[in-house]
Amino acid sequence: MTAQPEITQRDLRNRSKEIMDAVENGHAFTVTRDGHEIGELIPLRRRRRFVSRAEFAAMSRNAAQIDLEAFRADQEAAFDQEPRDPYER
Repeated sequence: MTAQPEITQRDLRNRSKEIMDAVENGHAFTVTRDGHEIGELIPLRRRRRFVSRAEFAAMSRNAAQIDLEAFRADQEAAFDQEPRDPYER
């Protein structure tokens, strides 16, 4: 694992666009002030919107088995069977 490049607080202020562009492109930095590490700039993980069928199948192989009858019983127990009038107090 390689160490993150260090940038000073002043660099962050003066080169913010350049540094933020680098963070957006996956680079991380350790921010320092007076020679002391004070924080990290790291890219946010991007949420994936699609998982292929093969990847889903591979992830599901080790999943626990579901007892369908117990699952349905739990749903029935949690679900309020009686409709309520939303205007009734």
